Amino acid sequence: MSKPRKGILLVNLGTPDSPSVADVRRYLVEFLTDGRVIDIPALRRNLLVRGIIAPFRAPNSAKLYRAIWDKKTGSPLLYYSELQRRLLQERLGTDYHVELAMRYQNPSIAAALDKLKPMNLESIRVIPLFPQYASASTGSVIDKVMELIRKWHVFPAISFVNDFYENEAMIEVFVENALKHQPDTYDHVLFSYHGLPVRQLTDVEASGTHDCEKAGCRGRISTHNRYCYLAQCYATTRLLAQKLQLAGDGYTVCFQSRLGKTPWIQPYTSDVLEEVAAKGKKRLLVFCPAFVADCLETIYEVGTEYATEFKNLGGEHVQLVESLNVHPLWIKALQQMATAST
Repeated sequence: MSKPRKGILLVNLGTPDSPSVADVRRYLVEFLTDGRVIDIPALRRNLLVRGIIAPFRAPNSAKLYRAIWDKKTGSPLLYYSELQRRLLQERLGTDYHVELAMRYQNPSIAAALDKLKPMNLESIRVIPLFPQYASASTGSVIDKVMELIRKWHVFPAISFVNDFYENEAMIEVFVENALKHQPDTYDHVLFSYHGLPVRQLTDVEASGTHDCEKAGCRGRISTHNRYCYLAQCYATTRLLAQKLQLAGDGYTVCFQSRLGKTPWIQPYTSDVLEEVAAKGKKRLLVFCPAFVADCLETIYEVGTEYATEFKNLGGEHVQLVESLNVHPLWIKALQQMATAST
């Protein structure tokens, strides 16, 4: 068997090693002390996370993880991510070696790179598994990989996939998954993305003064807002809405999972639930196009928390559109990203 010549590193966000309070606390500490996630001075960040957020949040978060944890397969995010790695490896063949890493916890980026390093590869292509670019997700992965690789004496050619928010195969998978639920039978559609603090969008332009509302990021994407997370989210949404032939008033873009009191991107998903319920909407179809694998934010936050919240507001049903998971078209998309010329 021929030795692999090229390496592929898939990187997703992360998951605790188990749903125990101790493991969840360890995960939260690593995640939230990342300066790209909570972008305040290191001393304040560590005091806040280690002294307040992690100790108080870990017990409740552990309960949520236990609710989605499978006795046989464990973390849904890790389960689907590992399947994606294996299926991509099968598609690429022996010229490639595919590793999986999580930005936080295990399998770690350091461990994955340690496996790739002795292979004397021609190149390593890193694919952060986040469709829309953000400094706190894709940027953090790239930063960590560069930090670790710069200690090597010999560098293979390194390349990164910055985003794939308009990937045709990704859009098609979400559409196929939605059609299983007969979208016409729902009163309204939500496109719920992971949230970000508003201040993290100001550095999208070199001037550091990017303003999404002035730049029209909700309506268009161009050179000046090319790396704006908000603009990319709305661009993904427009492609999905077009494929599904949704009218402009038939769907809403919103943002979930905010933390703390600082302003985050709006509208918040919880506020939109109130608004659509007040308008008499009873059945909601919800996409989460910022995630390539179902996880806590999709299975529990949307499928359980928001579903319960909506029913308490007078709604009847919230249906989550499944993520990309191991759909053959998605694996094909990964193959195309892995082999694309840089």
